[in-house]
Amino acid sequence: MVRANGAVSLRELARVVQTSEVTVRRDVRALEAEGLLDRRHGGAVLPGGFTRESGFPQKSHLATAEKTAIADLAANFVEEGEAIVVGAGTTTQELARRLARVPGLTVVTNSLLVAQALAHANRVEVVMTGGTLRGSNYALVGSGAEQSLQGLRVSRAFLSGSGLTAERGLSTSNMLSASVDRALVQAAAEVVVLADHTKLGTDTMFQTVPTDVITRLVTDEPPPHDDRAATELQALADQGVQIAVTGAAGSVGGDSVPPRQARRDVALPGPRRGQVPGAGASGLRAATVLGETSAGSERARVADLRRR
Repeated sequence: MVRANGAVSLRELARVVQTSEVTVRRDVRALEAEGLLDRRHGGAVLPGGFTRESGFPQKSHLATAEKTAIADLAANFVEEGEAIVVGAGTTTQELARRLARVPGLTVVTNSLLVAQALAHANRVEVVMTGGTLRGSNYALVGSGAEQSLQGLRVSRAFLSGSGLTAERGLSTSNMLSASVDRALVQAAAEVVVLADHTKLGTDTMFQTVPTDVITRLVTDEPPPHDDRAATELQALADQGVQIAVTGAAGSVGGDSVPPRQARRDVALPGPRRGQVPGAGASGLRAATVLGETSAGSERARVADLRRR
């Protein structure tokens, strides 16, 4: 199943082989020791993530609770009247569902799923890029998508990917997707990465956003035994990335957006690495480039995660 789909959830494996998830988890651990697959939270993927990318059906069943909490938290960083870009991905799709409640918002996207989530929002304007449809993730890619983003300027970009490391930043397994994501980044004054803890420390083939360009990472709190994710969070913070981690209040599922005090930003030494905002794009509302939010006084050190 893993070879055929690229990724599979423990629940699906347990259903197919008609056994418990506890037994499947033990077997997956043994197969990982033999180098036959790599474990991920709630599932397993083919080893050597540099070459194989999972399709949307497989991704949508992995770390669903974490993605929901991350989307709830990330929605707090969007203000009324903003113009933003939202990239393709299962986590950004969850974010889009929450953005439907933000009045006066303009969302530029290359994702059909993001556009669909916002299609019936009364006071949200959706701007689609051009391009060629990539069926595996329902995203528009290619030169048409990239050219449609030229001259665009918005306040911030919300992106996901296949892996995130302090050394290379955000990466993905597909060259066309990576190229469009880089164009989305060029259009934004700030870059917000949405990545659950299973992607921390994972490196894939094509770099999309270097670490020094990432303004903020929104993620979930790694399990106590996940030293790799905690170490990567600390390394990202050391390089100047602001870290917002979902806590108990931010982990509530459903469509309710948690209160702003639920988010925890990690304080960073030195000046903020903001990019210089440009002029508004033709056909879009002028972007409002926001400064620091009130969450700055509520920041917590990522190092605390490693002691839990």
